[in-house]
Amino acid sequence: MAGCWVRPSGVGWLSGLLVGVTMVAAVSGLIGLLEPQVPVLSLLVLYLLAVLPVAIVWGTGLAVVTSILGTAVFAYLFLPPVHSVRVPDSRELAAMGVFLVTAVVVGELAARSRRVALEGARLSQEQSALRRVTTLVARGVGPDLVFGAVAEEAGALFHTDATAMWRFEPDGQATLLGAHRWLAQPDLGTRINLEPQGAVGSVRETGRAARVDVDDPSSARMPAIARAEGLSSVAASPIVVDGRLWGTVSTGSRRGRLSPGTESRLAGFTELVATAIANAHAREELRRIADEQAALRRVATLVARGEPPSAVFAAVAEEVGALFGADTTGIARFEPDGEVTFMAGHGTAWVKPGASGKIDAHPLIASVRETGRPARLDADGAASADLSEETRAERIRSVVDAPIVVEGRVWGVIGVGSRHGRLPPETEQRLAGFTELVATAIANAQAQAELTASRARIVATADQTRRRIERDLHDGAQQRLVSLALQLRMAQAAVPPELDELAADLDHVAAGLDGALEELREFARGIHPAILAEGGLGPALRTLARRCAVPVQLQVGMEGRLPERVEVAAYYVVAEALTNVAKHAGASVVQVEVDTEDGLVRVGVRDDGFGGADPARGSGLVGLKDRVEATGGTLRVDSRAGQGTSLLVELPIDAGQPLDST
Repeated sequence: MAGCWVRPSGVGWLSGLLVGVTMVAAVSGLIGLLEPQVPVLSLLVLYLLAVLPVAIVWGTGLAVVTSILGTAVFAYLFLPPVHSVRVPDSRELAAMGVFLVTAVVVGELAARSRRVALEGARLSQEQSALRRVTTLVARGVGPDLVFGAVAEEAGALFHTDATAMWRFEPDGQATLLGAHRWLAQPDLGTRINLEPQGAVGSVRETGRAARVDVDDPSSARMPAIARAEGLSSVAASPIVVDGRLWGTVSTGSRRGRLSPGTESRLAGFTELVATAIANAHAREELRRIADEQAALRRVATLVARGEPPSAVFAAVAEEVGALFGADTTGIARFEPDGEVTFMAGHGTAWVKPGASGKIDAHPLIASVRETGRPARLDADGAASADLSEETRAERIRSVVDAPIVVEGRVWGVIGVGSRHGRLPPETEQRLAGFTELVATAIANAQAQAELTASRARIVATADQTRRRIERDLHDGAQQRLVSLALQLRMAQAAVPPELDELAADLDHVAAGLDGALEELREFARGIHPAILAEGGLGPALRTLARRCAVPVQLQVGMEGRLPERVEVAAYYVVAEALTNVAKHAGASVVQVEVDTEDGLVRVGVRDDGFGGADPARGSGLVGLKDRVEATGGTLRVDSRAGQGTSLLVELPIDAGQPLDST
């Protein structure tokens, strides 16, 4: 197949002629041996043995030359007058004419059969090459491997010296996606400026196959990248995917001109390749969508679990960096005062969560804030004045930022950067599409954080109201009743002995007043126990344990005071749990454990009662769950029938702050 694609040299024709002469000489020797036994004219047909191989290998032209040579040698050696090419006998002359015509026809048929066989072999090779490429697509390998396979298969198929696959970019450049047998193997992803006089540039301009042939590989007519490879002949054919000029496959020779028609045959191959590329793109698009959806699900799971905003933003930055293959990722929020607050970063040292700065110091971020659209900046070198100082310090060469729009407002920006060349041209579109999903997660996180903050404010307000009522009762009504009780006792002491009936009535009133005062004290303790505010969680729980109707085994594994909201929540968890046990559980003992670990307060209450408690049926556990979740905690209940009830509460000591909605 090699000779089919590079124009045959004179050496090829000369070798064919030498083979023809040799075959004629061999057949002539065979005729000399058979002549005494066989009529000489019958042996003329043996020269077809010389014509056929020449026709099959070198074509009809050399076959005709070989048949004429064989006829002349036959006349010279075997027809009288011997050693003369003159043939006086008309019958012998006619036989030689018939042989010549037959030889030409047989030679053409043999040459045509060869061409058909070669065409069949070529088509078979092309189909096999395409099948191998399609197999890679079907296996779901990455585009880089598919494109590299296309270049390799084309190079092997056309037996040329250098083959490449290029994708045309919107900015007029071309990106190298695959290369085969290049002397200076270029990096995949290399972008070049297209030169109109080159084959690749011509394909971009016209949308049709093109070729460039020069006698001198260093000719200025040949593009610089081809001159560097020493190519003297280059052909390129367009790749059209879904009706759009997508790119091209180019192939070149260092050993002379490519054979005529190479570009058209290359076009036939690229038509088949375009289908594989379209399939690869479709599969890659599906995989990209699946990856983005999986990333969003992971982010949404964090939001649903109530993770703090810092964890949500860090996860978003990491997911985006992995999706886009970026070296750096950053998320920032716009502030009303013209500053920007960085929420999270990945792969970068200067983006620190909580750090802030002026938007004007970051030109690309300022552009996103002003226009509400994605923005890109590509630097030709390792640094550019258009990049921020921090970005230049990290040697970022390409940056794309996209707005995060939450509830119709540009909330912030998310950006990706590359240290190894320009980010792909579709990065803006992909990043903008992903930020729409991220914005939903952020909006949900904001809503959940705001709801949690609202619930926490409601609980805090209720606790403050409880404390005020307890204080008002203690300082007001309770003190008033104590004063009245003392006055009543003084009045009792002043009653004359003969007024027994009045003394009994006053004694009855005094007893009722004492009972009311005690009930008021109990009521005040239930509203907000003073011992909790004065002594802390440990003493308050020990008081609860002593007052419980069911024996309580209490273990408090902590020292010191906790934030008030945590102590109040833990106290009411234990108080409500003990009340439920006393009223409904039928338990013989209750175990209460309180300890701290990993920034959490863990409260566990277990009894050996009936079990079967269901928070959904309206028990006091519903209120406990609301209170616990309002402080950022979690409550789990395990209450199997006949196996008692186990309650576990985890309360964060330092609650995360809600997402800023400004």
